[in-house]
Amino acid sequence: MMIRRALGGVLLIALVIVGGGALYLLSSLPQLDGRIAVGGPTHSIHIARDTDGVPLIDAANDEDAAFGLGFAHAQDRLFQMELQRRYGAGRLSEIFGTQALATDRQMRVLGVYHAAEAEISYLSAPVRRALEAYAAGVNAFLAARRGALPPEFVLLALRPEPWRPADSVVWGKLIDLELAGNYRGELLRARLARTVSPDDLAVLYPEYPKDAPTTLAQLTEIYRPLPLDSLYAALPPRVGPIYASNNWVVDGAHTDSGKPILADDPHLGFAAPGFWYLARMKTPDGEIAGGTVAGVPLIVVGHNDRIAWGFTTTTGDVEDLFIEQIDPANPGRYLTPDGSAAFITREEIIEVRGAAPVRLTVRATRHGPVLSDVLPEGTAESGYVLALQTSFLDPDDRTADALWNMNRARDWAGFRAALTDVVGPQQNIVYADTGGTIGFIAPARIPIRKSGNGWMPVPGWTGAYDWAGYIPFDELPQATDPPAGHFASANNKIVPESYPYFVSRDWDLPNRVERIEELLGAEPRQSLAASAAMQADTVSIMARRLVPLMTQIQPEGDLAREAIERLRGWDFRMDADRVEPLLFTAWLRAFAHSVLFGRLGNAAADIWDLKPLVMETVLTQHREWCADPQHPNDTCEARLAAALEDAMARLRDSYGPQMAQWQWGRAHIARFSNQFLGRIPVIRDWIAVAVPTPGGYDTLNRGPSTIRDDAHPYEQRFGAGLRIVTDMATPADSHMMTVPGQSGNPLSPHFSDLLLRWRQFDWLVPGRAAAVNTLVLEPAP
Repeated sequence: MMIRRALGGVLLIALVIVGGGALYLLSSLPQLDGRIAVGGPTHSIHIARDTDGVPLIDAANDEDAAFGLGFAHAQDRLFQMELQRRYGAGRLSEIFGTQALATDRQMRVLGVYHAAEAEISYLSAPVRRALEAYAAGVNAFLAARRGALPPEFVLLALRPEPWRPADSVVWGKLIDLELAGNYRGELLRARLARTVSPDDLAVLYPEYPKDAPTTLAQLTEIYRPLPLDSLYAALPPRVGPIYASNNWVVDGAHTDSGKPILADDPHLGFAAPGFWYLARMKTPDGEIAGGTVAGVPLIVVGHNDRIAWGFTTTTGDVEDLFIEQIDPANPGRYLTPDGSAAFITREEIIEVRGAAPVRLTVRATRHGPVLSDVLPEGTAESGYVLALQTSFLDPDDRTADALWNMNRARDWAGFRAALTDVVGPQQNIVYADTGGTIGFIAPARIPIRKSGNGWMPVPGWTGAYDWAGYIPFDELPQATDPPAGHFASANNKIVPESYPYFVSRDWDLPNRVERIEELLGAEPRQSLAASAAMQADTVSIMARRLVPLMTQIQPEGDLAREAIERLRGWDFRMDADRVEPLLFTAWLRAFAHSVLFGRLGNAAADIWDLKPLVMETVLTQHREWCADPQHPNDTCEARLAAALEDAMARLRDSYGPQMAQWQWGRAHIARFSNQFLGRIPVIRDWIAVAVPTPGGYDTLNRGPSTIRDDAHPYEQRFGAGLRIVTDMATPADSHMMTVPGQSGNPLSPHFSDLLLRWRQFDWLVPGRAAAVNTLVLEPAP
């Protein structure tokens, strides 16, 4: 009896502790109603949230609106903001220990936070005031909050430092790095060049420069001793573009309303919380609404009372790797066209949780930071180092001014004038206004090179490949009111061969923009509903082109014949309830792996993917790729047949013996992981955010798969985190959707409440939504 009572007492204490802990964590949810006295604003600020958690910041002026947005962002996304600024500053090791050290070394070497700090002095006074007001709003929340910080802070025993304007500005550098980080591609191609022939590189890269074989012959011997593999392995995952955004704008002559319609769905990596945060900001001068980013006092994609705009990534090449030759007479210097020059150096100290601080000497050349310094001290140098030149590290970057003024533009002239300050990342921007004008522009500082086009690392000591300036703003790609009545982009090539400047060679396949053009052509008068339906389209042009080539084989066995017949009768829609999308993707995956590794050996490890254009080229022009040294007599038919059998065997093991069980939605799961809590057993299962989705590699409703992940090769981990469709007849009726929810706190009802609605292409209309909570921030006496 005594033991039973003791156990009961222990259980009661445990329940009290657990219950008390739960109540304490619940106190981390923000106050949404009532009044709070805060220092900073000049007038009262109303934060009215609708039933989906979308706030309307109603303020007397722009600075107070920025203050209110900072307060709201901190209420809903504080830990996301903390990780973002620590990532930019190279300070993740302070909270995560040695596992974050490689990332911190990379960010310290790049110096993006130093660049953000330097940028502030170049910004206009209104933007500086807005950054200061936003920081004051974040800090007012930290001072006024009661109860616990969000769960991540509690688990890490972490208290956030005051927010600074540079913490906001560094976001621009991080998005530059993510969307314009093509130096990953330069490193990869340099690695390949050591073992892959120029002819094979030309098949892998259809935009292969015509003079590359000569260049490679000169540079391969320099590439060999460089620590390219180590440098590539040290890159953070977020360096380098992901091709997956769509936008279009249609003029009023081709719409039901008689006014332009603009649609935009930018695609980035999935996470919980997501990248985007919907908000509205209202002052006596008007209202701005759309997708914001926690940490920044701007509407990045959206509309105001008069204009709307949307982005897709251009992938403009604004980064070059230069091979710098160390002065043989003095390792503290390097060679330039004018002789020997000293490295510019600075010392960095990285504090590491649970370990000793790491001291790092960072060097820079006349081109930029020495990437070789990301490697641990003692890594052997070959007499050369790699330095990165990029426009977004220029100290006079005024992109924040451009976005601020773009938010407040009233017409095309004002919008275009705002964009003259854009340094990067280069975006394909579509525009519409209530006056009926539609436009397209791709602003950024795009370098003009003396020679070459940045395809691979080049010698820095000769000066032959130096930058000679930037493309003049007036000569960047731009136009208004085209005869066709619309503009569209989907990361595709945006300039003709006759364009006099080099912009990029990292364009995505034209499949999605071709599909946009098909659908616009099939619907002579666009409506808001028609554009929304286009965003949901699942037709794969990749499948339309490849399936007829792949199904020419004569299969053996009943299951293989059933597979071929299914694919021959398929309409190429990547729908979740269909078998054909999974069958096709698994087959193409197996075939691409077989061909690429057969031809290139281990060099294929970092480049293999579905590679639809390469596989089409192999099947139509380079069938010799289907043979390899181990199987010199193999044909493409034999490889296709073997790949089909391999794919079906894997599908049987994973999804069942009957082909009818192989539905795309069973494998194609959109997964939104929490960057910290998602790594903790039990908790990660409790907060798991995932849903079966349609779409595929090249559909407008894009759902690319994690092909190289053998455990989950068909999961979707990036896509349209934001969708907006705006009819300029009634901008306040703009339809929007984000995912998985507005809040980053897993205890909040808005953590993942939009997930199913996003998958179903449901919409929010924030401009017409009623407030269910209102918090008033009163100036403290």
